[in-house]
Amino acid sequence: MQDELSEILLASDVIACRVEEIAAELGRRLAPLAERDEPVVLVPVLTGSLVFTADLIRQLPQKMRLDVVTVSSYPGASTESRGATIRGAVPEDLEGQHIVLVDDIFDTGNTLSLLDRLVRERGAASVTICVLLAKPSRYEVELRPDLVGFEIPDAFVVGYGLDYDGLYRNLPFIGVLKPEVVE
Repeated sequence: MQDELSEILLASDVIACRVEEIAAELGRRLAPLAERDEPVVLVPVLTGSLVFTADLIRQLPQKMRLDVVTVSSYPGASTESRGATIRGAVPEDLEGQHIVLVDDIFDTGNTLSLLDRLVRERGAASVTICVLLAKPSRYEVELRPDLVGFEIPDAFVVGYGLDYDGLYRNLPFIGVLKPEVVE
């Protein structure tokens, strides 16, 4: 698989250090809730954020509930977003809850903008958006993530949960696919 990459953009040790920093910052932001014994609801966007979420939550000391949502924006072998489509139910019981939306990448922003709107419509007390990667050059919405692991160039990346046609999620690092692989 590694021979299908043009470069390793983020090594696994670099990712691990940054996830630890993000968890510490998120923990600080959520500390007032913990002091009041108010749980947090983490809503990971599947399937891409699975690895990031698993590493993140092991470092958070707060009480939390996980309510996953599945959204598709890159169907099959596509490298261009086809728009966000909800594939699974968005949690209903969010009235008064403190929500952390967790995603692998903030590309156009359409997926998280849609989810942000939906959880706010369900009465969330607060919404924090946490992403591992962001591509500022591709933003199409006003919404911005609260916590970003890394800003990256506009390249098609895989690994650490990110895929191309369902493959490469198991790579422990984030790499850029060679153009001929995605053609």
